[in-house]
Amino acid sequence: MFKFLSSEPLHQPLDAPTPVDETTIKCTTCYMCACRCGIRVHLREGEDGPEVRYIDGNPNHPLNQGVICAKGASGIMKQKSPARLTQPLLRKAGSERGASEFEAISWERAYDILTTRLAHIRATDPKKFALFTGRDQMQALTGLFARQFGTPNYAAHGGFCSVNMAAGMIYSIGGSFWEFGGPDLERAKVFVMIGTAEDHHSNPMKIAISKFKRDGGRFISINPIRTGYSAIADEWIPIKPGTDGALLMALLHELIRTDTLDHAFLKRFTNAPQLVVLDEGAREGLFAFDPNPEKGPPGDGRNPHNKLVFDKTSGQILNAYPEGIAEGCDPALEGHYTLADGTRVTPAFQLLRERVATCTPEWAAAITGIAAERIVALAQEMGHAALKQAFELPIPWTDAWGKLHPTTQARPLAFHAMRGLAAHSNGFQTVRALAVLMSVLGTIDAPGGFRHKAPYPRHIVPNYRAFNSPEMIQPNTPLNAAPLGFPASPEELAINPDGSPIRIDHAFSWEHPLSAHGLMHNVITNATRGDPYRIDTLMMFMANMAWNSTMNTMAIREMLNRKDDAGEFMIPFVVVCDAFQSETVAFADLVLPDTTYLERHDVMGMLDRPISEFDGPVDSVRVPVVKPLGECKPFQEVLIELAGRLKFPAFTTPEGARKFTGYPDFVVNFQPQPGIGFLMGWRGKNGDEHLRGEPNPKQWEAYEQNNCVFQYHMPQSMHFMRNWNREYLDFAKEKGWRQKNDPVQLAIYSDTLQAFRLAAQGKSAGRQPPEHLRARIDTYFDPLPFWYAPLEDAATDLGSYPLNAVTQRPMAMYHSWDSQNAWLRQIHSHNYLNVNPRTALAAGIADGGWAWVESQWGKVRCMVRHSEAVEPGTVWTWNAIGKADGAWQLAPGSDEARKGFLLNHLISEELPMRGTASGTVSNSDPITGQAGWYDVRVRIRPAAPDEAGETFPQMASMPSIPGVVGKAAQVLRYFAGGKKS
Repeated sequence: MFKFLSSEPLHQPLDAPTPVDETTIKCTTCYMCACRCGIRVHLREGEDGPEVRYIDGNPNHPLNQGVICAKGASGIMKQKSPARLTQPLLRKAGSERGASEFEAISWERAYDILTTRLAHIRATDPKKFALFTGRDQMQALTGLFARQFGTPNYAAHGGFCSVNMAAGMIYSIGGSFWEFGGPDLERAKVFVMIGTAEDHHSNPMKIAISKFKRDGGRFISINPIRTGYSAIADEWIPIKPGTDGALLMALLHELIRTDTLDHAFLKRFTNAPQLVVLDEGAREGLFAFDPNPEKGPPGDGRNPHNKLVFDKTSGQILNAYPEGIAEGCDPALEGHYTLADGTRVTPAFQLLRERVATCTPEWAAAITGIAAERIVALAQEMGHAALKQAFELPIPWTDAWGKLHPTTQARPLAFHAMRGLAAHSNGFQTVRALAVLMSVLGTIDAPGGFRHKAPYPRHIVPNYRAFNSPEMIQPNTPLNAAPLGFPASPEELAINPDGSPIRIDHAFSWEHPLSAHGLMHNVITNATRGDPYRIDTLMMFMANMAWNSTMNTMAIREMLNRKDDAGEFMIPFVVVCDAFQSETVAFADLVLPDTTYLERHDVMGMLDRPISEFDGPVDSVRVPVVKPLGECKPFQEVLIELAGRLKFPAFTTPEGARKFTGYPDFVVNFQPQPGIGFLMGWRGKNGDEHLRGEPNPKQWEAYEQNNCVFQYHMPQSMHFMRNWNREYLDFAKEKGWRQKNDPVQLAIYSDTLQAFRLAAQGKSAGRQPPEHLRARIDTYFDPLPFWYAPLEDAATDLGSYPLNAVTQRPMAMYHSWDSQNAWLRQIHSHNYLNVNPRTALAAGIADGGWAWVESQWGKVRCMVRHSEAVEPGTVWTWNAIGKADGAWQLAPGSDEARKGFLLNHLISEELPMRGTASGTVSNSDPITGQAGWYDVRVRIRPAAPDEAGETFPQMASMPSIPGVVGKAAQVLRYFAGGKKS
């Protein structure tokens, strides 16, 4: 019996559930956010087969250990969503896009339409097909489909998510936060979280922080907003958005000024002692090298090891490896030297010292809003944790050059960072600054610091070269390289001989050379303009580009419906695959109804985005626990079917027969290299091989019998220092995770960036940027990190728009997916603009009052909440809660439409730039193309008393469409603890 105000728990979540009625349990993997926790789905027999009773966490899963959040537990309402699409739809002839006028068609007709259209494009000009996907978790398949089609126009959501974080760190240390690595809170003493939203990495992070704090660790949060994780930090340090790089540069200034550094680590495991050419010319700013042919080509991003150091012991210049790290050698980190041929050189670290010399705490204080004294103390605290609280673990390991280290050095200072650093147009260099900061303290893959997760660390630069040969775009021919990758020089850019972009999104062009994840936010605008060319068919999966997943919502909606002088749509054919009636579905010509995560097979594997742990690789799957609703088909199955019909070589035999019966069969039998497949567990004909082996026809069954997860525990000797750990490097190459077993030296100084800068300066042979982009490349492709103001600042009257405006995901919702969830809507059905009371009252806006928020690009009307948990120069809100009226089958006039709002209406996806055909350039990081979501500046004012008490702008209500489930009232009466009414 429930006891009011009792401390006795209502239930023990890890105990076996008490049966209310007869249920069965199936394990699978959650998809209510990107965390991918293990779940148990409790089922009971219904009229049409098994139906979901409730969902809880799987205590036998390594990632979440039974913990489940509000989102995960509410997955049942995703199944019961009234917005579910159930059958393919075709826009009615003569109707406008956005009007939601559709007719239901069969899958066979949908396949015929797609096959006919795509076959013609592939046989004539493959690049006129563009495939862009949202927050999917099967990019190994979608990328393969695009490559087999022969189009370079493919990318997923990363360009408007966190590509700056991924690329900035991978180009610096070979790995990154999120799936690729993270903080070792089990051994850390101090934990610094910077620029991380309140729900990022959700359950595993909550588990880790909880234990860390109970064990006495100190948690510092640096963020403009104090919610979520920041609310439980021991100290919150508010910072102005977009200024994190200035703080990090000042911290580097203090650490170097006080010589609070891990010298031994810098000398052996980074390029800090390697000599950089100072003389002007084609080698200026690149690393000096030994011209002896036996030492290989000059050191660069693809061949990093032929470099030189100055040995203080002998007073000689030596090869960096192995001579420069031999016993008795002492590579210099500072000074100026001259090579035998008279070339002037200096260690990379000397250049870093000179770079940060002027980045004083006082300089950073004026930019960040953090007192100079606090910056000094923070640097001291970081140095003390990493160096003074250091300890050793009795774990011997051998480095890449054969030296046995009898113990493993711990550096108990951990960081975690994410989109708050990344989603700015200065984010790449900010992330680089963080990577360098962690490196100078020796925390990379050390106990208590940042630790990699397999298959990382990657080579610097990773051996994944993006497609870059325009002559290889040929009819009915796969590309000779993947559409996405990591360029190491201008020669690897995806550009035409005249320097123009090959790709529709301008990724891997001179505008955004290192755009590892593509620029999904540019596609619709560029395609509408025909910049650099017109496309025929745009296929989008799980991407709400007509609403919250675009930077200028109203303009994109207009572009999707824009026609040319002949009355034809500028984008002739738009295909949308989604499980729900999103705002974007209304603009489709063809709608393909997707399944939910409980109705299909999925793979989170080593070829894509695994859920690996620090001690070894982990992959996981989803298996269907209920049958698909109506005529829904998994998008994976749609791609496999289309690949067979279009006769892609990887999917068909030479005779044209299909190799795979469907997606599960494809996952089991497809091998990009012998013994390597999408899944690494239970391989071999008998299922007794792991990591590498022949296909196992019963592999799916093995996963299903083992909680849908496979975990491999590496020996302790391979747990740490994996950039240089000989045992691990050999092991990773043997298992197909790495193409080489070379050590991965940390890039304190990036010669890759300098290669692009030399081209911009006209000092190197080969590809040259267009004249109007030379200064841009020269400025931002600095081999050392630096801080600059977000690009939008230069296009903004900062006096008229004094406030920074940012968004973050609410902890209980994940983008559009969940703000239509019947249970999660009861937590919050609308959003407010959160403003510091001093700022709001100075503007005359009461708590709960209506206000106008204006940028130079647009305006919204919304309700305001006073909050002390935001720094005074920042306003913020949750994203994606605001909806177009009638979308997602929400009742007309719902809170989401009338009280909820999008900050997107204030953001521009482009900034003015001379020299371009349009006079603009993407509002993105000039290095990676990361969307500058958090750079907009605004002002606020109270709404007049007679103005409507609803948000602005408002859309015409979306009508219902054929095959949608509807019946919201019945859904609201469905409860996990009782019967349906």
